[in-house]
Amino acid sequence: FTNQIEIIGWLYQYYNSELKDDTFKNIKKNKVPKNRIPAATQLFTPNWIVKYMVENSLGRLWLEGHPNTDFQTKMKYYLTECEQEKDVNIELDTIRKNLKNINPEDIHIIDPCMGSGHILTYVFDILMEIYISMGYTKSDSTIKILQNNIYGLDIDNRAYQLAYFSIMMKAREYNRKILKQNITPLLYPIQESDNISMDLINSIIKENPVIKEDLLYLIDTFKNAKEYGSLINVKNLKFNELKEAIKQFTSNKLNFIYAHDINLLENILNQAILLNKKYDVVITNPPYMGSSGMTNSLKKYLKKEYHDSQRDLFAAFIEKCQKLLNDNGYKGMITQQSFMFLSSFEKLRKKFLEYNLINMIHLGAHAFEEIGGEVVQSVAFINTNYYNENYTTKFVRLTDYTKHNQKKQEFFNKNNYFLSKIKSFSKIPGNPIAYWADKKLLNAFDYGITIKDYGISKKGIVSGNNDKFLRMHWEIDKNKIGEKWFYCVKGGKYRKYYGNIERVIDLSNDAQNFYKLNKSSSMLNKNYLFKEGITYNNVTSSKIGFRYLPKNVTFSNGGPSILNLQDNLFYILGFLNSNIKDIFLNILNPTINLNLNEINLLPIIIDDYYKNKIENLTKECIEISKENWDFFEISHNYKTHPFLIFKAEKIKKSCNLWKNHNKKQISLIESNEIEINELFFEIYSLNIENKHEQNTNSTLKEFNIEEDIKSFVSYFVGCLFGRYSLDKEGLISAGTFNIQNYKKYTPDEDNIVPILDNDYFDDDIVNRFEEFLKTCFGTEHHEENLEFIAKALKKKGKTSREIIRNYFLNDFFKDHTKTYQKRPIYWQFDSGKQNGFKCLIYMHRYTPDTLARIRTEYLHKTQKAYETQLEQQKNLLNNTTESKDKTRLNNEIKKLTKQIQEIQKYDETLATLADQNIQIDLDDGVKNNYKKFKNILKKIN
Repeated sequence: FTNQIEIIGWLYQYYNSELKDDTFKNIKKNKVPKNRIPAATQLFTPNWIVKYMVENSLGRLWLEGHPNTDFQTKMKYYLTECEQEKDVNIELDTIRKNLKNINPEDIHIIDPCMGSGHILTYVFDILMEIYISMGYTKSDSTIKILQNNIYGLDIDNRAYQLAYFSIMMKAREYNRKILKQNITPLLYPIQESDNISMDLINSIIKENPVIKEDLLYLIDTFKNAKEYGSLINVKNLKFNELKEAIKQFTSNKLNFIYAHDINLLENILNQAILLNKKYDVVITNPPYMGSSGMTNSLKKYLKKEYHDSQRDLFAAFIEKCQKLLNDNGYKGMITQQSFMFLSSFEKLRKKFLEYNLINMIHLGAHAFEEIGGEVVQSVAFINTNYYNENYTTKFVRLTDYTKHNQKKQEFFNKNNYFLSKIKSFSKIPGNPIAYWADKKLLNAFDYGITIKDYGISKKGIVSGNNDKFLRMHWEIDKNKIGEKWFYCVKGGKYRKYYGNIERVIDLSNDAQNFYKLNKSSSMLNKNYLFKEGITYNNVTSSKIGFRYLPKNVTFSNGGPSILNLQDNLFYILGFLNSNIKDIFLNILNPTINLNLNEINLLPIIIDDYYKNKIENLTKECIEISKENWDFFEISHNYKTHPFLIFKAEKIKKSCNLWKNHNKKQISLIESNEIEINELFFEIYSLNIENKHEQNTNSTLKEFNIEEDIKSFVSYFVGCLFGRYSLDKEGLISAGTFNIQNYKKYTPDEDNIVPILDNDYFDDDIVNRFEEFLKTCFGTEHHEENLEFIAKALKKKGKTSREIIRNYFLNDFFKDHTKTYQKRPIYWQFDSGKQNGFKCLIYMHRYTPDTLARIRTEYLHKTQKAYETQLEQQKNLLNNTTESKDKTRLNNEIKKLTKQIQEIQKYDETLATLADQNIQIDLDDGVKNNYKKFKNILKKIN
């Protein structure tokens, strides 16, 4: 029958799955209404976790007063108690003496979120074992369990019906006559009082004025009850008088017109009694729903009744279940692990740690078979309603196992067991339940000195409108950097020591006034603008790279920074990129949802003896990382391509020289990091195995022949348009252009470079590339250089030139858009899939007559070339007899015909826009300017 109960639970979850998917699909737009809460929050508990919770709560309660080896061995997931100190054992002996007097009929168990009854059916099995061990028959035990022991509530009527069915079928398993004995289990669907007739209420009060206050309280308390569910707190009422008053009223046959409302009122009274009662055992898998999905009414209720746990329903239920517990009772729950670590649950965590935690299974992700990913990370635990600060808790760590079946198997592996006193968590700021933490690590928190004691952490500018006020630095006119636009960091990819300086922010007077006055914006205090410091990724990931923040760079909310570090800056940066930081962060908060608070609370020891050494190593890491960052063209300090820095007679040799230098960079920075780690392990008196292997991975960009050849091609395009020059390092033209400034290699004069499947124009891109390659590496090895480049590009083609042409035709713009993060500065005009016409322009050299010149100087001439070629192919076809030649010529004719048709159609669209003399403003950035050209540009999204 146990398997059948599981099937019922799975069927219920499957029944709700479509509704659940629809609810979460719209959760961003709408809050979860009360009629959707069951679908949005119901999650079937794995059977082995149910057994763990029941055996270690109900089973433990009984064993405490009635030791029984046979009974204990039947409970597969029962965890024996840790060896305790003398004073703890004395207290536990007192509790056990009290529990010796408890009879099976006296044990009261509730699941306040019972769902389909999965947990309660296993409770039934354990209760049956208890009754039988005391000499009861199965038949009598079944009746007593239904009448005395098991209680359940749920907001969903369907779940209640399934739970009712499950419990009665479980009872029939032990007593086949039970269905004929007119026994109703103590399970109830939570009902609302909103629609109960006030005429009925007033009539009952009229007959029994003494219960007026209690009855009106009952009606008021259970308004909106389907939304609040078992979280409703019920004060002590005259329950017997209320029952009698309702009974007397219903005895009058004339009151049959109120039959429905009377049934509803009786149910509300019963659920009130259950919510006011205290229990020996409370076990549940509560609903999980964050405040973002809650209605305003539910938020207000939680704020009022569960202020310290209002961020999530599961957290509120941790408090509620504690309130339902008797003095010596046991609570078993499975919840999200976030309450163990996140600062938003700190007050709840402190309350939680005021009671003895008997044991805990830290499940992590993938505890539920049907849930993938890392979002739902769970923990199951057993705690009591009493406290002894010296009590030792047993923890089972299963977070490293990625499959639910693995977790089940590894539960029995004692290598996964940790023992800890919960009072030790008070040493750590925020009291995270970091049970795995080494005592030496915990001692580091005793110093009481943290990052925030050495510097000030700031979240940065919030623009309120990034599309308007933030740009990638390559989008705008470089002449305005330092006037209107200023370099700004905004997090970015995982990178350490230096980098991710990609954006600029508008700091004009108008913009700053907007940041100050707009409700969704905030301006950084001028005292913190352009200050040297440490910046890092917005802290929502377990991988955080800390980087040097130069004085000429500010930061936005996505790149929080630590300032005013004075002469400790480089020491602290070394610490923040060390393994020690990761170990401490894993104690403060091992979830993927880190925040600025955890960074501030990292314990830091400034060691004068090692300080100079650590600072020098860190500075060298910054220099290496900066050099590496500046080798790539998205850096605002980009000077020239590495192949030209490590220039040789052949591009292959230049490539190898760059490769070797890159390897040395990576090797040196990793060597420095290992030494930094060694020093910090020494400072913190730690001796952790494999310390060299922990996070000494370089975040430098590594040599990759294909990517580096593509970047060389990209540099060529930059030189072709005059953005860069072979005469001078760095950015040359990004707003103003003068062709007289280029000597070695002349940029394209009209800012239009055709990309076609043949060299119809003198400034054809492949021709210009060959010219560039010869200028850089000479003519002696030109063919070999072309072959090397073509091979690295890994594209189709019979010759090196054909491969390079195909790359420009099909892949260059795609790669450019990716490198420039969907903000391309070289724009591709593209007629369509037939590759009829393509050309590139440089947006910083665009003028309103550019479109007209593309039409007249390139598009029309391309069409004429195709038409001439088409006539030639037709003539050849008429004069050939070879079948192979005919097939080839027919294919070429078809292709040319389609290309001409595509160009003609494209010309119509281009002509319409060309007549408009479209203006662009570089301050508006790529996306806004790109939109003006509608369907004539290659899509970037």
